[in-house]
Amino acid sequence: MTSEDPTPQRDQQAVQRFIERFASVLVEAGVPRMPARVFVALLATDSGRLTAAELADVLQVSPAAISGAVRYLSQVNLVSRQREPGSRRDHYHVYDDAWYEAVVRRERMMDRWNAVMREGVDTLGRDTPAGTRLAESVAFFEFVQEELPDMLERWRKRKAELRDDPSAGDSPTRG
Repeated sequence: MTSEDPTPQRDQQAVQRFIERFASVLVEAGVPRMPARVFVALLATDSGRLTAAELADVLQVSPAAISGAVRYLSQVNLVSRQREPGSRRDHYHVYDDAWYEAVVRRERMMDRWNAVMREGVDTLGRDTPAGTRLAESVAFFEFVQEELPDMLERWRKRKAELRDDPSAGDSPTRG
């Protein structure tokens, strides 16, 4: 995508369609539109990094739109801003483990949700339909939080295996 990227020849229209499709899926999940587009554009770049001008060019938007989007993505720790020594331009870099970090952050958010829902159970009464619904929600999030550390550890091992044997990710029996 950039002159410094040793990017293989790709159908740039197909890449643009992919960026817009994936960004739309993220928007449906609650990510604001422009940050979703910027995030996917960075994911779709072999280097995982672009300048604001390069992002604006790829997405056909103004640099101001990029600025707000990367500010949002930085706040949620999905991208970082880096400056090359001697350069005046910032490069925005997507973290290799962005999804892992997003899950870990969501786990912290679940702690907060659970604390408030427990209050709701007490406030509404455990024996009421609303209290029962909230108590089941608390139990669900507690279950997820109990299972998550083991799942993340399994992922770290799987990731190490994938890096040792890139063809391991192609196996249909992996799950």
